[in-house]
Amino acid sequence: MFEDSQMHRRAALRRVAGFAGAAALGKSVPGDEPEVEVAGRLKQSVACWSFCGPESRLSLRDLCRIAKGAGCLSVELACSRAELETIKESGLSCAIVGLDTGPEAPYIKGFNNPIHWSKLFEQTRQAIDLAAEFGCPNVIAFTGSETRNPSDPSSPRISLEEGFRNCVEGLQCMADYAERKKVTLNLESLNTRERDDSFRGFPGYQGAHIDYCLDIVEKVDSPFVKLLFDVYHVQVMDGDVVRRMRKSIDSIGHVQVAGSPGRGEPCDEQEIAYRPIMKALAELQYQGYVGHEFIPTEDPEKAIQRAVEACRV
Repeated sequence: MFEDSQMHRRAALRRVAGFAGAAALGKSVPGDEPEVEVAGRLKQSVACWSFCGPESRLSLRDLCRIAKGAGCLSVELACSRAELETIKESGLSCAIVGLDTGPEAPYIKGFNNPIHWSKLFEQTRQAIDLAAEFGCPNVIAFTGSETRNPSDPSSPRISLEEGFRNCVEGLQCMADYAERKKVTLNLESLNTRERDDSFRGFPGYQGAHIDYCLDIVEKVDSPFVKLLFDVYHVQVMDGDVVRRMRKSIDSIGHVQVAGSPGRGEPCDEQEIAYRPIMKALAELQYQGYVGHEFIPTEDPEKAIQRAVEACRV
C-alpha cells in the first residue's frame, strides 16, 4: 500500500513537470503579472501536486493564476527547474522545494536508513541548489519507511531508536551544506492511520508522530534543519494541535494544512478549526508560509478560494 501511494504521487508530479514544460512555450514577461492582494497576516501557498495531478485538468500556470488570485504568494513542492521557472514567471515564489526522486515517492527512502543515504544526499543537495538559485527558503525531508527494504513489506523493521539516531546523523550531515546555501531542510511527519492509497495516509512511514520528528530536529540542533508542521497529519495522529504548535514554534520552518477527515480543503464541513489555529500562528509571530496541501472535493479554484479564506486572519 505504501508503494501504491508513491506511484500515484510520482505520476502527479510527472504531470506537473509536463505542464511546466508546455507552459514554457508561451512564457509571460517577468514583471507583467499583477501584484498579489495578500490574504491576511500569514503568507499562504498551494501545493502543486494536489492540483496538477493525473485527475486534474489544471496546468501549473493555471494553478499559479488561481493561487495568485486567491491571495497566495507561493506555489510549493516544485521539484524541477522547469516548474520553478514557471512559478517565478507567474510572479510567485516556491515556499518549499520537493525532492526529485524519479519513479519513487520521496518519503519512502529517507534519513532513517543509511543504505539510502548516498542517493538521498545527492537528491537533497540538488533540491537545495535549486532552492538557493530560485530564492526558495525551504527543502522537504522525510524519515522514510520503517522497513529496511521498502519493496518487501515482510523485511525487518528499523526500530524507532535506530531510526532516530540515523535521522539525526543524516540530517547533521546535510545541515552544513544547507547552511552554506542558506536553505532550510524541513522534516515532515505523515500519518499512518489512514490506510487507503490516495495520499490521505502513509502506512509504514516511521515519522508518524510530530513529537518524534520534533525530537529529531532538536537533537540535530541546527537553524537550517526544522520541522514541517502539517496540521492535517498532526490532527489524525496526535490532536491537540494548538498546544503542540506552541510547544514546537521555535523549530517550525513550514506549515501545511488540509481538512480532516479525508484531507479535503479546509472549510466549515470538516473538524479542524483553522481560524483559531491560524490566529495562534500569527500571535506566535510565525514568519513562514502556510501551504495548502489538500485533495479538492470540488472545483479546484473554488476549493482554493475557500481554503485560503478559512485560513485568513
